[in-house]
Amino acid sequence: MRNVFTLVAKDFDGLQETLPLALEAVAGAGSPIADTELLSDCAADLFFEHDDPVIVRAKAEQMIERHAADFCVQVVAHRKKRLLVADMDSTIVACECLDELADFAGVKDEVSKITERAMRGELDFPDALRERVAMIAGLPLADMQRCYDERVRLNPGVRTLIATMTAGGARCVLVSGGFDFFTSRVAHAAGFHAHHGNRLIDDGEALTGRVAEPILGRDAKLATLRHEAGAIGAPLVETLAVGDGANDLDMIEAAGLGVAYRAKPVLAGQADARVEHTDLRSLLYFQGYGADRFVTG
Repeated sequence: MRNVFTLVAKDFDGLQETLPLALEAVAGAGSPIADTELLSDCAADLFFEHDDPVIVRAKAEQMIERHAADFCVQVVAHRKKRLLVADMDSTIVACECLDELADFAGVKDEVSKITERAMRGELDFPDALRERVAMIAGLPLADMQRCYDERVRLNPGVRTLIATMTAGGARCVLVSGGFDFFTSRVAHAAGFHAHHGNRLIDDGEALTGRVAEPILGRDAKLATLRHEAGAIGAPLVETLAVGDGANDLDMIEAAGLGVAYRAKPVLAGQADARVEHTDLRSLLYFQGYGADRFVTG
């Protein structure tokens, strides 16, 4: 079975430092490299034959974990994906939007502690969301736009990821346990084709402290992945999901390639690949896109 080991470093020096380790990891699994292809000055593909790429992945984790590089080991077939489903908070954007809203309401410390526990899988997500939303009751609606304008920033590589996959014929969907006020704006800024999020209830002037039911959580994210894949006639093996918390676990496990981005341990340990040191353009390298094919969003 033909496999590919994709190595992505921060820069040329990082690639040169870690490439020998990647080669050694593949060779240590009894799989000589068939050929090598540079994707950029910081990324490379190593092709090899092996019945179980998981063995190679385990060896690579031991050898590269102390180095500032990310990698993905996978079967070559269906490598290029037709669907991307991405979490928003702390994945596509660099913050937790609810925590930032809580800062405007003066309760960020309390809300952030609950958020952290929920993302680690220690709390029931719908209950934790209801509890946190209740804590920001009375927040003026104008502060929501202020929060977006002042606090919400796309993570590095997002626009290039979405623009390049779109140019390659893929559909890109943003799905969040956060709020559609933010998903609509982030989706537009990043170039996503569609977005899904929870809805905060207001009285026309301020938030009421309630969220519309049913709450979009872990099950709904998986359902979105399946629905979107079915709508374009793509088998799940041709899908890519990326996220950072326990709420993303089911869709990460179901996708053809599930990637953990700066993720909590509960998710990082189950994902097919992790992005810890580089940016979201690594998801393009993992699919075999060279830098010369990147589209600037």
